[in-house]
Amino acid sequence: MEKYLHISKKSSNFAANLNFFHMETNILNPFVTTGYAGAKYFCDREQETEDLTRMLTNGNNVALISPRRYGKTNLIRHCFAQPVIADNYYTFIIDIYSTKSVADMVHRLGLSILETLKPKGRKAWEKFIAVLASVRQGISYDATGTPSWMMSIGDIATPTTTLEEIFSYLEQADKPCIVAIDEFQQIAHYGDERIEATLRTYVQYCTNTHFIFSGSQRHLMGQMFTSPARPFYQSVSIYNLPLLPEDKYTDFCMRLFEERDKQLSADVPHALYERFEGITYYMQRIMNELFARTASNGLCTIDDIEPALTYIILNAAPTYEDLMYQLPEKQSLVLRAIARDGKARNLTSGAFIKRHGLLSVSSVKSAVPALLDKGLITNEKGTYQVYDKFFEIWLVEVNG
Repeated sequence: MEKYLHISKKSSNFAANLNFFHMETNILNPFVTTGYAGAKYFCDREQETEDLTRMLTNGNNVALISPRRYGKTNLIRHCFAQPVIADNYYTFIIDIYSTKSVADMVHRLGLSILETLKPKGRKAWEKFIAVLASVRQGISYDATGTPSWMMSIGDIATPTTTLEEIFSYLEQADKPCIVAIDEFQQIAHYGDERIEATLRTYVQYCTNTHFIFSGSQRHLMGQMFTSPARPFYQSVSIYNLPLLPEDKYTDFCMRLFEERDKQLSADVPHALYERFEGITYYMQRIMNELFARTASNGLCTIDDIEPALTYIILNAAPTYEDLMYQLPEKQSLVLRAIARDGKARNLTSGAFIKRHGLLSVSSVKSAVPALLDKGLITNEKGTYQVYDKFFEIWLVEVNG
């Protein structure tokens, strides 16, 4: 569409104005889009916070499930910030979304634990390093005696041994621990059928630590934790994270504008909630841009949404173009077809193939698994969608 071929003058100063920090007292733009900035900038989730905190502090392991960008990781950080946890537990968050192997996962786990323990003092991290006999040569020290995890994935010669050592630390740590493993379903792609059973055994006998297994691919997480044939069967409390309620997000947005002497029309968050189906990340990203564009004592209205969205999408356009350039033609055509439908079903039907001018049923059958594997599309109960909603808009309205 023509509107996506022009960046408004109003957006040209955006890069200079977007300058917020993650310390709560210094945040200039309250609509934080990266990381957790404290309770003041965290919307609602009161019941979910209460539920998860209660589960964890009462000895439960939890499988936290929702599509990506619903805010699972920030919810975990918010729970970890609650005094009952922050004052009494060591807490670790390990994101394994991009890991490809057991060694890769172990590398992330060890690095995260060491980096989390370092600010807590020598006594905390010395106990961890003491158990790491298999990789101790990969830890270096600066002039002050502070350690750093310097090894690469290839330096972990025996991942299962290092994993056993890490769990040994968790069991003997001087405080109880809570470990959150983000995008846990990724272990199903390692090509190692033993890893689920190995982890389940360690978790089962680790009485000093409780776990959150967070995942976004509902079908894989469901298979892991509800199938009697899988090692983690009936080993956790399953918690499905719902969307934020629209009224809560609207109140949140109105409050943050008012606190900074700006005004927001209530129909703005409503329009965003409808357009992006309540998915937190997209609403928050646009609200960040809208806040940056609204002058002190100014009013943000529904007419400001399209220029803000235009800027965000065109700013990402070079990345999208590179991505499309790297895709084989068949995958590119199927991706565009799914984007045009929005929510596509029956991808191998004659109607779908004819409607989008696709080559053949076989080309669709080969393209779809590849697009799923690359994380470009999702499949929920036979409904396919482009994973990134901004990318979907670019595909349809700019590059369609």
